[in-house]
Parts: sequence; C-alpha cells; structure tokens
Amino acid sequence: MFTFQGAKYINLYSLFTLKNVLLILNFDLKKDLLNKISKNFALNLINWYSDNKRSLPWRETKNPYKIWLSEIILQQTQIKQGLPYYLKFNKIFPNVESLASSDEEYILKNWEGLGYYSRARNLHKAAKVVVDNFEGKFPTNYNELIKLPGIGDYSASAISSFSSNEIRPVLDGNVYRLISRIFQIENVINNSKAIKVFKGILEKLISKENPGDFNQAIMDYGSLICKPKNPNCLKCIFKKDCLSFNFKTISKFPVKKNSISKKLRTFNYLVVIDSSNRIVINKRSENDIWHNLYEFPMIETKEKINKNDIIKHLASKYSINSNFITPQFDMTQNHKLSHQDLTINYWVIRLNIDLFHAIEVKKINNYPFPKPLHSFISTLDRFLK
Repeated sequence: MFTFQGAKYINLYSLFTLKNVLLILNFDLKKDLLNKISKNFALNLINWYSDNKRSLPWRETKNPYKIWLSEIILQQTQIKQGLPYYLKFNKIFPNVESLASSDEEYILKNWEGLGYYSRARNLHKAAKVVVDNFEGKFPTNYNELIKLPGIGDYSASAISSFSSNEIRPVLDGNVYRLISRIFQIENVINNSKAIKVFKGILEKLISKENPGDFNQAIMDYGSLICKPKNPNCLKCIFKKDCLSFNFKTISKFPVKKNSISKKLRTFNYLVVIDSSNRIVINKRSENDIWHNLYEFPMIETKEKINKNDIIKHLASKYSINSNFITPQFDMTQNHKLSHQDLTINYWVIRLNIDLFHAIEVKKINNYPFPKPLHSFISTLDRFLK
C-alpha cells in the first residue's frame, strides 16, 4: 500500500516537474525569440508598410482632430463602411469647435446607420471638453487624451503616435492576433494580464524613431496578412520566426474567452398614423441600446403581442378611444447586435382622428432612428391616404 502511494506521489511529482520545465523552456524560447527579432522587426514591418499601405485620408494628416475622428468612427467598424462617415463628418464639422457647438440630435442623425451610438455621444462630449478645457486645441499626448470621454488606451495610443510620434504601441484585434501567433501567447486576450504581456512585447518591438508608422503598419499587417481566417502565411515576412506557423498552431491563437450568450429581445412597434397623415414617435431616454434615438411607440415582450394588448396600451398611454384602434400586423424583422438578438414586429394603426402628439410623416427623416427601422420607414407611403 505504501509502495503504491509512494509511486503515485513520485509520478505526480515527476509530472509536476516536467510541466514546470516545459513552462521554463517555453518562456526561454519566447524570450530568446523576442531578443532575436526585436533588432529588425520594426524596420522590416515599416518597409512592408511603405510598399503596401492603403491610401486613406486620415493618414495624410497630423491634425489630431481629424485623426481622432477617424479613430472613433472606425471603432468596431470596417474601413469601407466608416470612410463615407469620416468624409461626411469632416465636411459638416471641419473643426472641434463646430462639433462642440452642434446639437447632439444633429450629430446622431449624421451618425445614423453606423451603430454603436455611444461613440457619437462621446464624440460630442469630448469635443466640448476640448473647447472648454483646452481652448479648442486638440491634445496630442497620451496622458491628456486618455481623460477625454470615449477614449481608451488604444485610441489614446493611436492618436498620440500618429499626430506627434509619441512612443505608445497600439493594441487592437489585429495586433493581438499577430503577436499572439508569433510568440504563441496563451493568455486570454482583452484582460489586464494579457494587456501587460502584449504591451511589454510591443514596447520592445516598436520603432523609437517612427512609432506612428509602426502602429499603422502592425495593424495593417494583421488585417491584410495575419487574417483571422486563412492567413497568408506563405507571404508573411515573419514566418521563419513565427512559433505558431512552425508548430502548426495558427488556428489556436489568439486565445479568446468563451463567447457570452446573447440576450433575446422582442420589440413590438406600434406605427400610429392619424387622419392628417401624422405619425407618433418617441425618443429613447432609458439607459439602453439606441439611447437618444427615436422610435415608434414600443412594447417589449417575450413574444409577439396580440391586438388586445395593443388597444389597451394605446388607450392607456395616449388616451385614444379604444373604438378607434384597429391594429394590423405588417411585418417581422430580425436584427443582430453584438450582445443581443432582436425580433422586431411592426403593427400599423390607422386612426380616423387627429393626434396632437404626432409629427408629419414627411418630416420623419429629420429625426435619427436606429438602423433596423430605416427599411420600414422607407415604405411608410403605402399607409398614407
């Protein structure tokens, strides 16, 4: 009995020791690799960038305001979608003063369709801070930028390096992917420990002479070469040293935490049109998605509601005589957000009376609405008399 326990203990001890030896060897391997490639990594990357960089308007300026606009617009947004918005905002709001003095609703209207509307609200707040606290001169250093609404470590690093060559490595999804594959970093990304590990590596790799181009280059490289799926490893200039390529573990990196289950919601919109072709809309004021955007009267339920529920709601909230209310179901729409899946039902109610809390249908496009409502709004003419 003693011999068995002893053997088990020795076996477990051996496994524990082996595991630690492997961890030490793995650490030393990565440390040696970092020391090896840090000598020419920035030079090779920037040379690649010079030959392959995409021509984009925010790369042709050192103006921190314009760079900031591009960074906020491109958060969670592909370049092809964000570029028209960047050009539009530059035209409508050519400087931080014009943006700060604008009405939030007007900003949201011009942001309409881009999603993640908190970005637009923070854009407005930050512009006001710059005008009030910096006399309209947009800051270019990290420590001041990080204090502005809507700006985190990534944006502050990007703006400061692009506008004033401050040595601040950026860390976005493209950079996480490239660095985690080269060094086989097993930390789950996007947490404080991972940020410390990745920043430590990047601070050794970043060009001290040209940090702005280095940051642009490493993001482009991750986007164009070290892609999430089907990366172009054969064309990669770092494949000789890339641990994931050499050990055939590309698909395992970066390491991500398990995806969060999405919240399922059902929105029932009541499209109420009166006898004068006026329509009822509300402004979303709750601390929820689409804050400060407009919508039709809405009842949120776990499933589709029936006509009686609609009649009771309108009679109670808008003091409409229930005898005048005849709801007709029109269509269902599915819309996916990052953490929510929405089922949107539209009910149309034509009234033979006039409402005082309504706007003319033809003026509805003056108000900012969430993206999924646009397609329905474009068909409103079919309900007009």
